[in-house]
Amino acid sequence: MNHPVLNLFRVVAPLLLLAAAALHGSLAGAQNLSSLPDFTALVERNGPAIVNIKTLQRPTRRSGSTDEIEELLRRLSPDEALPPGYQERRARPRGGVGSGFIISEDGYVITNHHVVYGADQITVTLNDRRVFPAEVIGTDELSDMALLKIAATDLPAVAFGDSEEVKVGEWVLAIGSPFGLEFSAAAGIVSAKGRSVPGNQTNYVSFIQTDVAINQGNSGGPLFNLAGEVIGINSQILSSSGGSNGVSFAIPSSVALNVVEQLRETGSVSRGLLGVLIKDVDYALAEAFTMPRPYGAFVDEVQAGSPAEAAGVENNDIIIAFNQRSIEASSQLPFYVGQVRPGTEAILTVVRDGDTLELPVIVGSLPGSGLAAMDRAIEPPRGSSLGLTVSQLSEEERDSPGSGVRIDEVDEDGPAAAAGLASGDVIVSLNHRPVTDLQTFGSVTDDLPDSGFVPVRIVRDGRGTTLVLEIK
Repeated sequence: MNHPVLNLFRVVAPLLLLAAAALHGSLAGAQNLSSLPDFTALVERNGPAIVNIKTLQRPTRRSGSTDEIEELLRRLSPDEALPPGYQERRARPRGGVGSGFIISEDGYVITNHHVVYGADQITVTLNDRRVFPAEVIGTDELSDMALLKIAATDLPAVAFGDSEEVKVGEWVLAIGSPFGLEFSAAAGIVSAKGRSVPGNQTNYVSFIQTDVAINQGNSGGPLFNLAGEVIGINSQILSSSGGSNGVSFAIPSSVALNVVEQLRETGSVSRGLLGVLIKDVDYALAEAFTMPRPYGAFVDEVQAGSPAEAAGVENNDIIIAFNQRSIEASSQLPFYVGQVRPGTEAILTVVRDGDTLELPVIVGSLPGSGLAAMDRAIEPPRGSSLGLTVSQLSEEERDSPGSGVRIDEVDEDGPAAAAGLASGDVIVSLNHRPVTDLQTFGSVTDDLPDSGFVPVRIVRDGRGTTLVLEIK
């Protein structure tokens, strides 16, 4: 039946359904938008505690190459002066930028070790544009942490949260100075936990991974949860271009607080040591050692005289827990052990021949922890006509058999390279005279003959050998 009202209904009804669906979609979209986090209050509350850090490193003489270039220019053009601005260009200091944040009203500031490492001058700019010189209280290379102090009081400070409670998928916010753009905020989510950065052989930090846009200059800045608490310190990115690819790593606040406490008390950091060489348990190892699934840290070798050997750990043991903290990947073990103060008793849970054992162990001290403190009295690297640059050893290194000076850089065409010397070698004697520090190295090189063959004794990878330099 062709009734006008029915015909009108057939036309209007679909339109009404479309309008209802559109209205429902708009309401749902509005509801979804309203559920997104609003970071404005967080930024307003914590922004005053964020600082910009600028560093300056004075130029150092690096081998005899610059002098040789000058001499060559003079020989080619004896009647002409060096090119305009040449001296200024070669003596230009190097600068860097980073981020940090205030943790106490009396002026303690946290940033990354790599932000301030090697700096001769550190300047901290507050959110209110006041500028202060900073003193380095201590740095820790293994955790990439540094503690600074500025001469100011009544400062705003951040609050810390528990990084152990962070969950994958939760919202986080970073504030810092990417590319030197001060006090910039960027948001994202936690994309993973317990990460070790590819290529890092010393996994003493179990990083929080995020997709926050972290770039150069963000290093040392805080990572906040929605409660406005610092749960991480932005440290590294994984990128093929040098810019943000959506994979960034933050030092958990639990690690940072432990390091900062030690730096504040002593200026250095002590870490636990087991003394085992480990690797991941893959499917084949799990099958061979009758594990229900691949997990734990496989002990490839127990080092002689180590705490692990004293505790009864054996090669081919699989460590599945440390102090009741389960170990899924081998990278977790150095992190857990490193958080324990040396001399503390801990419990290792190991699987051996299908049996599960608990072994008490007295945790030792990680060698080289003296790297934690930045020694402001260490002299800058010294160059020489031998075609190499050397620097002072730390106190810890001077106590070892390799006393002397460390080679930092070797010129490709110099006598040192021709003799087979390499970066990292430690020179302990030169021309039959002992070398104990930069001063003796300088006096010995000053007395070298103008030409001829000169023996140099080095320590490389713990072994001594003698090479011969030809001076021309």
